[in-house]
Amino acid sequence: MNPAPHTLATLQAALASHRVWSQLDAATLDTLAPQWRLEASDVGTTLLPQGRLHSRTGLIVSGAVDLHDPDLDMAVHLQPGDMFGFGATPAQHLTTWQATAAADSHIAWLAPDTVTALCRDHGALAYFFPSLPGVGQPPAAAQAPGAGVHLNLLGTPVRALIKREPITLPPDTSIRAAALQMRDLRVSSVLLVEQHHLFGLVTDRDLRNRVVALGLDIDRPVSDIATLAPMTLQAQSPAFEALLLMARHNIHHVPVMDGARIVGMITATDLAEQHSTSAVYLAGDVYKQTTVEGLAHASTKIKALQQHLAAADASAYSTGHIITTITDALTTRLIHLAEVKLGPPPVDYVWVAAGSQARSEQTARSDQDNCMVLDDRYDEAQHGEYFRAFSRFVCDGLAACGYIHCPGEMMAMTDKWRQPRARWAQYFHQWVDKPEPMALMLTCVFFDLRAIHGKTELLESLRNEVLQRTRGNSLFLAHMVGNALKHRPPLGMFGTIARIRGGENAGTIDLKHSGIVPIVDLARVYALAGGIAAVNTHDRLEVASLAGEVSAQSARDLRDALEFLSRLRIDHQARQIAQGQAPDNFLALEELSNFERSHLKEAFSVVQTLQGVLGQRYQTGRY
Repeated sequence: MNPAPHTLATLQAALASHRVWSQLDAATLDTLAPQWRLEASDVGTTLLPQGRLHSRTGLIVSGAVDLHDPDLDMAVHLQPGDMFGFGATPAQHLTTWQATAAADSHIAWLAPDTVTALCRDHGALAYFFPSLPGVGQPPAAAQAPGAGVHLNLLGTPVRALIKREPITLPPDTSIRAAALQMRDLRVSSVLLVEQHHLFGLVTDRDLRNRVVALGLDIDRPVSDIATLAPMTLQAQSPAFEALLLMARHNIHHVPVMDGARIVGMITATDLAEQHSTSAVYLAGDVYKQTTVEGLAHASTKIKALQQHLAAADASAYSTGHIITTITDALTTRLIHLAEVKLGPPPVDYVWVAAGSQARSEQTARSDQDNCMVLDDRYDEAQHGEYFRAFSRFVCDGLAACGYIHCPGEMMAMTDKWRQPRARWAQYFHQWVDKPEPMALMLTCVFFDLRAIHGKTELLESLRNEVLQRTRGNSLFLAHMVGNALKHRPPLGMFGTIARIRGGENAGTIDLKHSGIVPIVDLARVYALAGGIAAVNTHDRLEVASLAGEVSAQSARDLRDALEFLSRLRIDHQARQIAQGQAPDNFLALEELSNFERSHLKEAFSVVQTLQGVLGQRYQTGRY
């Protein structure tokens, strides 16, 4: 194509005369123009595929664009001056529509975090972006009762939470001067920067604990009390990642970077003002406990946290990660207490979560599945008693916190599941080479693993070895598929939902085993077949589609079905908790609207169809 060239000057002129961007003053427009990325596209080019319309904001400089829903065969034709994508396209279409060049075109693209920041700083601009996170939301006081945890963390970039330019000092600044600077600027932290590179971080907590409490000379360099090479986030990262980072590591200040450039700092308080981050404070409370009894008391708040997340309409994906973060914190703190009680470990180890904790898919009702991988220097005679006592302390502590002992004893306190790395390698080799029923069941449990504490290399090297063995292993995969197909959605011959017929849960459906587990099983097979290291089911499906193990459309359908079924379970459990009942997985259809029942049938149908596809693939010897 040879369209007329477009330069920065022409883009500035177009913005100045645009019905939306002309709301900004000339100085802001001059600063904004270079932030757009101008691209030429031939007619028929897919500009944003289905499901990616939220990834950036487009402005048509010349040509034309069609927004199209390929599933419903709906389309909208856009002309020069029109915008689409993040913020500009109605929210209900962001995940289902795609954008295609309807003519040779020039499109100017703007990053979501830039759009969000502009709308934050220029209120009038927000009017033109109806689907921007937070736009059009009622004020906090007017929200529904119980919605105090308003979470839109996946859609809000970290950059949008930055309130001021970064406060920086050279590392050789005295402690006294740093404290005065923090007082005068009324900030709780400063960044230490040397030759434009982030060197360290100093907080008011450092001043209390490392200076005042220890009587340190305040004329010493502030670098003596700093956290060196602190954890950081990129500006375009979702605020959800900030919440998880703070909760997992019990920190309250995170520097924000744009590449290697420091752009600001966010704190737990900043997140609290934008969204309730009770997960951060609950994790902080966990790390303060010095007894199992204290941890058990802290864990009682998890149910309330899930209630708040449900009331705030948080996604099942984010809810699972947040609830699991608290489990990780409790586990890590119990490990710390075990080492205090028993002394340092005699050899390296890694404590490993299995099952839903490993996948970051926990709810308020979970048992415990875990194991330990020990360094190959482990000697039973010398070290056995230490690790028996260690694992028993942690597993019993988790039970005290509400994570009941695994009925199948798949826990680190069981000798079989507390072994050196070489022995674990033998386990997996045997399970893969001789896929008998018990081996398949154990593979389902122990392939979903995530390191919680210790020497993570012990697990990662083991995982890589196992994935090399399973990738393309048709015999093993065929047995895994057969095992996965034992869990079927409860759909009758004519599309009706079959309820449990007898027992204490008669008349209900088991959301976990009849709906969620079949999707988890499918994703696990895709991962094993493709040698995919991801553990979370949503992430496995996304990576599996990129690897060609499942079509992009099928992966998207499964992710949507998983989200819907998981949300039903979370909401069901939240209602039970509110009524003082123990949360479970058994849902009565009477709890659902006709609309929800229709979507439930569709979700089950998606799973049923893809189970059939996978079964046929391996029965016909495709691999």
